[in-house]
Amino acid sequence: MTESDPSDRRALTCAEVRDLDRRAIDEFGVPGVVLMENAGRSCAELLLSLGCSGKTTIVCGKGNNGGDGYVIARHLELAGVPVNVVSVGDPSALPPDARTHFDVWASSGAPIVRWDRSLDDELLAASVAGSEWVIDALLGTGMQGAPRPPFDRVIRLLNRLPSRRFAVDSPSGLDCDRGVAEGEVFHACHTGTFVAAKVGFSQPAAARVIGRLHVLDIGAPRKLLEDVMGRRADD
Repeated sequence: MTESDPSDRRALTCAEVRDLDRRAIDEFGVPGVVLMENAGRSCAELLLSLGCSGKTTIVCGKGNNGGDGYVIARHLELAGVPVNVVSVGDPSALPPDARTHFDVWASSGAPIVRWDRSLDDELLAASVAGSEWVIDALLGTGMQGAPRPPFDRVIRLLNRLPSRRFAVDSPSGLDCDRGVAEGEVFHACHTGTFVAAKVGFSQPAAARVIGRLHVLDIGAPRKLLEDVMGRRADD
């Protein structure tokens, strides 16, 4: 795991982070599936360093944040952590890189609870009961506006649990550029964000749901990082 002090790098907008990912893939030839692998593995290593060892539930959405969650599940299981994965939405709709990591997890024979708006909250509550940790891999940094059903229901239920809570990249429901939430938002004890803190994280409303912030690297080339950070400094 490579973790940076949040103050070591300038905060970035969501658009800047997306552009960094694009450039890493298009200009430097780093496959997106590798960036996702690095992101998920960094989160898993951080969780292990925080004492994650008991039942851990990872709640995965239908975007790339969910893909990170499937990588985390695999690495935690390899470390001997009992892992429970809840898939919210149809996995067949996942983007290609996230679908790859879902397929790896599903092919291993590991159980997956598939939950959508047609199922009642009791199934979800039963599947996450007794979790020492709950990992939010639902929506990530692309969130704008209030979470729609069934994500709002899932977030509300997760926040009621006595578990320790970890957010992947950003607490679901938080607008990372503005630092506000317009509806339900995941309340994390720890947040593992990628590349750099996001510009909205310094807002008081964001600080209350982020918990302790950890900045994790995903294997983007140093030259690209220096270019992005340098351009932001010149703005």
